[in-house]
Amino acid sequence: MTSPKLLTAGLIAAVSASGAMAQVESLDPIKLTTHDWTGQIITTTLMGEVLEEAGYNIEYVQADYIAQFAGLKTGDLHVAMEIWETTGKEAMDEAIATGTVVSMGPTGMKAIEEWWYPAYMAERCPGLPDWQALNDCASEFATAETAPMGRYLGGPVTWGGFDEERVEALEMDFEVVHAGTDAALFAELEAAYQRQDPIVLWIYSPHWAPAKYDGAFVEFPPYSAECYADPSVGINPDAAYDCGKPRGDIFKVAWAGVADKWPGAAQAIEAFDISSDEMGAMVGEVDLDGKSVEQVVEEWMAANEAKWKSWIQ
Repeated sequence: MTSPKLLTAGLIAAVSASGAMAQVESLDPIKLTTHDWTGQIITTTLMGEVLEEAGYNIEYVQADYIAQFAGLKTGDLHVAMEIWETTGKEAMDEAIATGTVVSMGPTGMKAIEEWWYPAYMAERCPGLPDWQALNDCASEFATAETAPMGRYLGGPVTWGGFDEERVEALEMDFEVVHAGTDAALFAELEAAYQRQDPIVLWIYSPHWAPAKYDGAFVEFPPYSAECYADPSVGINPDAAYDCGKPRGDIFKVAWAGVADKWPGAAQAIEAFDISSDEMGAMVGEVDLDGKSVEQVVEEWMAANEAKWKSWIQ
């Protein structure tokens, strides 16, 4: 996976009056976190480039998706550009409740993260997309390592998602096996799809995969906050997570001190807005077409100059 360039210190405080702010409030680096999937790196690099255009000093810091909240609370990290309501809601809500982390609003992208299967598996497992059909044909999804249990290929462990808890709560005859990286997850999908091999795995959107491959998301019992929090709610009275994953917005969050130290940057971060379709296309340009993150971001900024300049005015 492509990593964003590291931007160095020494950016000027005064910039031209060509739509950017005339002066930044501090040249101390604003630390933006990057994670382990292409879309998040694109989002973060885009925000960083826009802030750099406004004269700010930007530093990218590789951080764990959930563990980053510890650094955001203390101010050691400053901005996280993608917190998915589907997997990061609990950690985000807890951090915001402390008063040391604030929401900077939605990104404009809508999140789906769920179990997904290719269309050819519907013929081998009648009853899909209903999740209960998976137990009836778990052997169709088994591998040598998991047989007689079916295998569910999850995302990297750091993504969260409660898949092990869901399998246990719904008494599914499946074993969760985690891909080591985002790239490995989709490489395995590509290989299985080409050979028509059995597979059910974590797919997320915005991403190019749901557009490239013919398939569908598994339909679990509908998500509710109570299903995650209260074992008595849902079809298993003794276990939480006996439902599907939530769907919703992808949020930006920040250390609460950002608005005080860099108020202009805070305004730009709040104004950041991009659609799921735009992001899915950019991720495809990197993952499928071999472009660099920097090239894709540069091309988007050239084509959308009026939009991003409005964020920093």
